[in-house]
Amino acid sequence: MRDAYQVAAVRAAEHALMELVPDGALMGRAAAGLASVCASLLAAEPGYLYGARVAVLAGSGDNGGDALFAGALLARRGAAVTAITAGSKAHPGGTAALRAAGGRITADGSGVIERADLILDGLLGIGGRGGLRQPFADLAAQAEQARQGGATVVAVDLPSGIDADTGVVDGPAVRADVTVTFGVIKPGLLVDPGAGHAGTVELVDIGLRPYLKDNPAVTAPQRADIAGLLPRPSAESDKYRRGVLGLLAGSDRYTGATLLSTGGAVHGGAGMVRVVTALVPAALVRQAWPETVITVHPPDEDWDLIGTVGRVQAWVAGPGMGTDDGARARLTAILATDLPVLVDADGLTILSQAKDLLAREAPTLITPHAGELARLLGTDPDQVSARRLEHARRAAAELGVTVLLKGSTTVIASPPAAGDVPVLVNPTGTPWLATAGSGDVLSGLTGALLAQGLAPAEAGLAGAYLHGMAARLAAGQPDEALADGEAPIGASDLVRALPDAFRSL
Repeated sequence: MRDAYQVAAVRAAEHALMELVPDGALMGRAAAGLASVCASLLAAEPGYLYGARVAVLAGSGDNGGDALFAGALLARRGAAVTAITAGSKAHPGGTAALRAAGGRITADGSGVIERADLILDGLLGIGGRGGLRQPFADLAAQAEQARQGGATVVAVDLPSGIDADTGVVDGPAVRADVTVTFGVIKPGLLVDPGAGHAGTVELVDIGLRPYLKDNPAVTAPQRADIAGLLPRPSAESDKYRRGVLGLLAGSDRYTGATLLSTGGAVHGGAGMVRVVTALVPAALVRQAWPETVITVHPPDEDWDLIGTVGRVQAWVAGPGMGTDDGARARLTAILATDLPVLVDADGLTILSQAKDLLAREAPTLITPHAGELARLLGTDPDQVSARRLEHARRAAAELGVTVLLKGSTTVIASPPAAGDVPVLVNPTGTPWLATAGSGDVLSGLTGALLAQGLAPAEAGLAGAYLHGMAARLAAGQPDEALADGEAPIGASDLVRALPDAFRSL
């Protein structure tokens, strides 16, 4: 797992470590790691930096000092380094080191940034709040223009203008290709919109970890973490031991939601999928997924759903099922059970008008996008997108359920009853997932993992990870960086790519 810690925890660890090491030791470690990453980005050959032009944007704090000392190391290896001191003062030791190495210091960046091969952003540190003010905002704009022209922007610890604890961007901010962060990762580097400004995150170990006293605030899984979560059948397994999922989805109007969520569930590893749907989608599911067990529900609400369907270990309710009285009655029946339930799509619309249905003891996972969560919280969707951590945590606390907030960064927050656990974020998201029906596939996949015994947060994390990997594989983008040869995909492509996503683990 990649654990991210809030600023207060980082500051406390830094203070404890600095009492044990000589003055300047931490800055020296940080600068050396930063310079090493920059050299690898600049050098056509290892150790060859002559002719490379580096612009250092140096604020008055320690991040400016890190950047200046790193600039000095690059200058000693042959790079032409110019530092632009944007604050009221500059780090004295850093400026002296850069001058001694042959670098230049100036307060006027005219022409320096636009000609640079690499730009080091040391304007603000992890204590910065709000968007960049002048003259920093102008420097950030010049850096972005140079980046668009081919320069590489490297952020020192985090891009200036990003809230380190939340990823919120409240105004102008630096957009980096690479962020070199020190000691531990900060939450704002993992959660959009901040993550979208960070680029690739490189962690430099400066010795902080033994001195961290708090739990991580945010955690992102790596491939092995997801592989370790997934259930695997044993020699004694049968279809019931592998988990039976009940899937309430679709209607005569929305048939595709039934097919897509069923496809996600069938490929999610459950031993059996029981589909409860209307007459028309039932016929389509029989053709597409003959391995499922299908129950056709009557159009009205007076029906014993639970007694008719048979034994299941978990439920998914919502994709395309409608919001009429019959749909509400069926959702009410499912939420009245003592089984884990995932609610999505139309089910969330019903819940926004009847939140009391969530007053249950059994595990509950909701999977809204920003608009759906905004309706549940009575707020603005743009605010949810801009402040993803805040709203996911708030919803988990107010509703008492696990919340998987879909979007550019999938964020999973557990309710207070789960204890002091970090928010989980998924690193495999891709813009290719912005396609109709994608969420239906995720619901079925995640529900299958619930039925196999994973806790709601674990099922949500594994489901989101595999969902993202399926999108990358289907689009021809198996790695985090954008690849050549990508192709547009639809939700059906996600279903077909799920076996390869599992195999990739």
